[in-house]
Amino acid sequence: MRAIEITKPGAPDVLKSCVRPMPVLKEGEVLIKVHAAGVNRPDVIQRLGQYPVPPGASDLPGLEVAGEIIDGDVAGSEFKIGDMVCALVQGGGYAEYCSAPLRQCLPVPAGLTAVEAASLPETFFTVWSNVFDRARLSGRDTLLVQGGTSGIGVTAIQMAKAMGHTVFATAGSDDKCRACEGLGADRAINYRTEDFVAAVKAETDGKGVDVVLDMVGGEYIPREIDCLADDGRLSLIALLGGAKATIDLGQVLRRRLTITGSTLRPRSIAFKADIAANLRKHVWPLIEAGAIKPVIFKVFPLEQAAEAHALMEASTHIGKIMLQVVEGNDEAS
Repeated sequence: MRAIEITKPGAPDVLKSCVRPMPVLKEGEVLIKVHAAGVNRPDVIQRLGQYPVPPGASDLPGLEVAGEIIDGDVAGSEFKIGDMVCALVQGGGYAEYCSAPLRQCLPVPAGLTAVEAASLPETFFTVWSNVFDRARLSGRDTLLVQGGTSGIGVTAIQMAKAMGHTVFATAGSDDKCRACEGLGADRAINYRTEDFVAAVKAETDGKGVDVVLDMVGGEYIPREIDCLADDGRLSLIALLGGAKATIDLGQVLRRRLTITGSTLRPRSIAFKADIAANLRKHVWPLIEAGAIKPVIFKVFPLEQAAEAHALMEASTHIGKIMLQVVEGNDEAS
């Protein structure tokens, strides 16, 4: 099969086309003929040599795909051979064929193309796990999303808003802020020209937000603590701004704050299967109703994965960057 491999750690041009053996299925897996795959920040970090591949996972990049199930044991499931699905995988998405645990597969939502469906798993699993499970966003809670125009950001804004929450977001330009508000953010804050702590306090009558979703870390952490409400929760999913921070632990004690974090890729199939079930129950109906929509910035052919990574690193995109594997076969389901 055709695939894209990381020939050595480095810049985008270390991504090269190659021919690899077909995946060998493990128990509980299906073989997917990949129509499209998502490009995500962890792919870039892996390419740089800073994100070790979990034991037993493919060394090929790519954590989410959509395509046709062509082999595997689907007995007892809602799926059959020939069904179109999207799936969260541990790696191997940048290829013509990819194996996936059946329990991490979801049906392509009605009305979505394969490219649109492939844009969902990585960010939707991540947001559900970190915002709704770990940070317990519920009721009338408010949410601040850092990096609102990233793949994670556009997902978190839409998902929280569709569930009735007040959502604030940060972005690096006025145009990006308007894009966040167009996706449902009640207020977007240009972090280059505004103090997001002051803006959040002003918007919440000094209370602060109940949950912060952060992918920056570093010096953002003490500022995020400042803009949390009492009993607030900070959920950390990446360290783009650095791995170290100095914080006021007195605030954590006095105001009963929670600071949590996680990475999704190494977690068990059972853990991810629980997230898939929650997405199927709570989020897929919102997608099919049009309350949540995929946000695709640009689609590249598989062979142009290096160009896709260069765009990701430029951070000029709004939404998801995608790779199309099967040409001319992307009609809505």
